[in-house]
Amino acid sequence: MSVKTVVTSAVLASAMAAALASMAGAAPLTKAEADAAIAAKKEKCFGVALKGQNDCAAGPGTTCQGTSTVDFQGNAWKFVQGGTCTSITLPNGQHGSLKAI
Repeated sequence: MSVKTVVTSAVLASAMAAALASMAGAAPLTKAEADAAIAAKKEKCFGVALKGQNDCAAGPGTTCQGTSTVDFQGNAWKFVQGGTCTSITLPNGQHGSLKAI
């Protein structure tokens, strides 16, 4: 096997591992994960997640967790400590919301 073949195989394997890891991160929250967040007294807060850091519900053209396309996307939510959502102030002066914005 040539050095070029070995290097190419290593690069390909690395790229495949990265692709699989990113797909795993974009998976929807499992029921167990959602139940654990609710048990920890967390609440869904819309409009506070940064791009790609939402927990779910990122609107049309996205699948779920980690798929919001812009910072503070109004239809994407993130779990936050219960009772704090509407007190989170966003850069545009608005606040987090318990319902999609």
